[in-house]
Amino acid sequence: MKLSGRKALITGASQGLGAAIARAFVENGASVMLCARGDELLQNVRAELSELAAGRSLVLAQKADVSKPDDIDAVVARSIKELGGLDILVCNAGVYGPKGPIEEVPWDEWVQAININIHGVVLPCRAVLRHFKAQKYGKIVLLSGGGATKPLPFVSAYAASKAAVVRFGDTLAEEVAGFNIDVNSIAPGALNTRMVDEILAAGPEKVGQKFYDQNVKFKSGASTPLEKGAALSVYLASSESDGITGKLISAQWDPWTDLAGYKQELKDSDIYTLRRIVPEDRGKKWQVKNE
Repeated sequence: MKLSGRKALITGASQGLGAAIARAFVENGASVMLCARGDELLQNVRAELSELAAGRSLVLAQKADVSKPDDIDAVVARSIKELGGLDILVCNAGVYGPKGPIEEVPWDEWVQAININIHGVVLPCRAVLRHFKAQKYGKIVLLSGGGATKPLPFVSAYAASKAAVVRFGDTLAEEVAGFNIDVNSIAPGALNTRMVDEILAAGPEKVGQKFYDQNVKFKSGASTPLEKGAALSVYLASSESDGITGKLISAQWDPWTDLAGYKQELKDSDIYTLRRIVPEDRGKKWQVKNE
């Protein structure tokens, strides 16, 4: 029960990874507020997790669009009031957006994906920070992905926004370091969720043969279990990870269960961050003549 007594707001919690994170939080004793744009699926998850909680913790849900400030302000206010406070924010809501060459995709759809993926992270963070700063403690977990660390042609809105999420996260981590607020991003791995179905439905002619083939493999079972990302979210929301902040951590590949023993080394390094690579980092010595 790593989260016993803690209160969390989880966005995009009606299905997929968001629902898995919510389940893991409840299993670990947290009270949760779930939000998503689709109310029917959201209420189904709320009912399921309320039964799981069995009165040990609260499970609330509220329909909200994370890209709309009024929706976010309302769900944060209700969370603080009805949960009796707020300690954790998990920003999971996200979309792929339009698929295809950048000059051909509908511009309004590209902008909408940016609004959901970036504004849907920044707005909840803005809304909880006053409360977190007042109590001098808080945990913020941002869901990023492969789009943050490598090119993803033909899903450019997703790739650009996920890189922005990571940079926003490590920037915010430095802003709030004096308030004992930890901010970290998660790369949950290749998940078999509705987003895989979107890529398969789009077809190789829109997303490229390579990316399409990868998603065929994910659909057939070569994907990362949702539970890995959920377990890492629990770790980063718990007191065990206090002091680990400003990082992008892979649920699948990084030894995150042991990171508590490396807190000082992480604090003073750029390990698990996005940084510019220069020739010397790859053992090359390129001489540049400056005129």
